[in-house]
Amino acid sequence: MLTEYIEEALRRARYELIDDDEPYYGEVSELKGVWANGKTLEECRENLKEVIEGWILISLKKDLPVPSLGTREIKELKIAAG
Repeated sequence: MLTEYIEEALRRARYELIDDDEPYYGEVSELKGVWANGKTLEECRENLKEVIEGWILISLKKDLPVPSLGTREIKELKIAAG
């Protein structure tokens, strides 16, 4: 579930060249505040993947909505203490 969601988010990412220091910028517009940069496109993509993972975890911890991406969605699993 989590891996598929992250892969879908990366498929939706948009990248652009912005400057000379870390020229690659990427973002997932459906996920508010999710963006990263890097010296290469691959580095930017890897950084973006880490940002997506962190964004999901923080959103779930704070009980914030995680939007569906197509058919991919994240639902918090609640485990009852027994």
